[in-house]
Amino acid sequence: MSEAKKTRKLRVTLVKSPIGAQERHKLTVKALGLKRLHMTVEHPDNPSVRGMIEKVAHLVKVEEV
Repeated sequence: MSEAKKTRKLRVTLVKSPIGAQERHKLTVKALGLKRLHMTVEHPDNPSVRGMIEKVAHLVKVEEV
């Protein structure tokens, strides 16, 4: 597969509990598919996912894959 066809991915890991966070932040973490601390999920690198990550940046760690 050529490099141009590869879609970039983001690896998102929940590193801080959303228990004391705002309700919107809790729902954003849930929408990202994160259920437990230190859980990691991969998402495509697109503006909608980047926006969700930006809202909960204080709760997650992001790596580009």
